[in-house]
Amino acid sequence: MSKIKIDKIIRSKRRTLALEIEPDASLIVRAPQRISLDYIEQIVQKKRLWIQSKQQLTREKHAKIQSNGFVNGEGFLYLGHTYPLSIVNNNVPFLFDNKFLLSKDHLPKGRKLFIDWYKKAAYQKIGDRLDWHSSISGLKYNKFGITSAQKRWGSCNYKNNLSFSWRLIMTPWRIIDYVVVHELVHTVEKNHSKRFWNKVKLLDPNYQDNRKWIKENEHRLII
Repeated sequence: MSKIKIDKIIRSKRRTLALEIEPDASLIVRAPQRISLDYIEQIVQKKRLWIQSKQQLTREKHAKIQSNGFVNGEGFLYLGHTYPLSIVNNNVPFLFDNKFLLSKDHLPKGRKLFIDWYKKAAYQKIGDRLDWHSSISGLKYNKFGITSAQKRWGSCNYKNNLSFSWRLIMTPWRIIDYVVVHELVHTVEKNHSKRFWNKVKLLDPNYQDNRKWIKENEHRLII
């Protein structure tokens, strides 16, 4: 029986051990500070069938991903909907008008133009939802920003500065709201304890469905 490879162990003040399969199918173990390596390896081997199943599913998902060609009619996600791309003879490099318009002369910069536009849209839309949820929940944050994170949808540091991946703007509103609520709750609960999830549930009763949606669709949220 081959041994399951542990790609990374992240130790922290958490109380429980968690196994995570990354988008590249690598295995990350999040563990309490004092748990021994031998114990971690025992748990990993005990969960080998689950790990192998998740890794295989992840590989299959990513095998289906094709790089964007930036051609006429190609679909791009925005707020959970797919909009077609039109290559146009236009002096303006990039526009969105119920479809994406990309200047023919700027095709070589297509990906950068898309990402720049997504980042600006994310800052505006996520910022609006963040302020709204903050006002109704009473949870306060310091400031927020948009990042290019590939593996984290959002984060909250010890100063209560929040960060969100620009890729979030490709998801439906309910997913944006879930991630916003998740990070806002981290301003008062710095871990993923039962108390944390109970507070998330008060603000987003469907948070479990939204978490599932992210896991099942994150492979689509690339350009």
